Amino acid sequence: MDLRRCSGPLSRRGVLQVGALALGGLGFRDLLAAQSASGNRSSDTSVIMLYLHGGPSQLETYDLKPDAPIEYRSIYRPIATNVPGMDICEKFPLQAAMADKFSLVRSLTHDVNIHSDGGIVVLTGKRPAVLDPTSQSKSEHPDFGSIASLVRGVGRDAIPPYVAIPRRPYMTRPTYLGMHHAAMEVGDPSKEDFQPPYLALTADSAASLDDRRALLSGLDQLRGDLDRTGQLNGTDEFRNRAFELLTSQRLEEAFRIDAEPAPLRDRYGRNLWGQSCLMARRLAEAGSAVVNIYFNTPRSGPEFTNWDDHIMNAGRPGHFGKYMDVRLPYMDQALSALIDDIWQRDLQQQIMVVAVGEFGRTPRLSQNASGVGRNHWPQAMTALVSGGGLRMGQVVGATNSKAEYPTERPYSPQDLLATVYQHLKIDPDASFTDFAGRPIPILPHGKPIPELT
Repeated sequence: MDLRRCSGPLSRRGVLQVGALALGGLGFRDLLAAQSASGNRSSDTSVIMLYLHGGPSQLETYDLKPDAPIEYRSIYRPIATNVPGMDICEKFPLQAAMADKFSLVRSLTHDVNIHSDGGIVVLTGKRPAVLDPTSQSKSEHPDFGSIASLVRGVGRDAIPPYVAIPRRPYMTRPTYLGMHHAAMEVGDPSKEDFQPPYLALTADSAASLDDRRALLSGLDQLRGDLDRTGQLNGTDEFRNRAFELLTSQRLEEAFRIDAEPAPLRDRYGRNLWGQSCLMARRLAEAGSAVVNIYFNTPRSGPEFTNWDDHIMNAGRPGHFGKYMDVRLPYMDQALSALIDDIWQRDLQQQIMVVAVGEFGRTPRLSQNASGVGRNHWPQAMTALVSGGGLRMGQVVGATNSKAEYPTERPYSPQDLLATVYQHLKIDPDASFTDFAGRPIPILPHGKPIPELT
């Protein structure tokens, strides 16, 4: 169905199709319910998370340990940054030139070495009751984006509160908050034929405003259905908000990545990671509370792998360095462009950027006839934090000489999430009711990292 044209009244089924939104099963009905339930609350702060699925090696990114024995030390050499005493990977020269605009937390630690369950810990702040070694588990609790969706609500001009680019992490779900608090999945904005999940009918459509209003006759019936289930209060506010979703020019503009100057798009990189970061900046600037970039692989193809740098990454044997040689420059370009763009636009108070995976990698290299790699290691991991009005240009915490575990200022993923919630103006001590009627705190423990705040 072409959402850019509307020639008259639609069937009730057609009305529902207008809001399909690529939300992984989340439809227009749910988004309207979320908007009504939230009271259209909004705030002026946003978080962009680069979720490095697979578990990036701390030793090949931000904690290299060049003096460690050869079987431990990074395969790369460290380079100096513009912050004295902060060295990072040689594959990150663009970040090195702007280290005063981010901070590194080198002492994150937890105890779950499974991809899905580790991701649940990092994104929800709650450890699964039963771990799944097959890495297929799903969260029992909502992640921080779904929490923000409920607490913050739909933003000004119908901007969605929680967006995932190109898709949301597979292990999290909104659970007892309701499906209308799942992330809107945007797809790949680097594709030439990219079609964003418009909530509005485009302004250049041949359809008139009256044509769009004709949709509301179908929405009235939808409202009645929701009223009978107790999801809405039966006021005209629902009708008004439905029309706002269908006609929001600001929302349409936020998705128009092709409106960005070509040199800026080039600076981010004409690939999935680069254009996802640019789209994230646009959505955060427009008012989305949380934008989660599934920072898995920058492109498709045999030379591109995710961050799970075993000897056999994605079934491909060899030295994991040959894949990191390809992957790390993509990250350096996209992340540095995002940070610089935020500062150039004077958005560093409004937007907080976090780059983190579900765990780190084993300090000791693994090697056999098939190649060299590193395995899962949650005991030590690094997160990069930028903006958010936080203290930049510092290294927080430290690990031992082999990057095995923290020796200074150990912090948990819950502490990192508490820092995120503080920026989003969400009380992490607040509780929600689960399916059994029990109060569940947003965070069971954790405090904002004081060196950052």
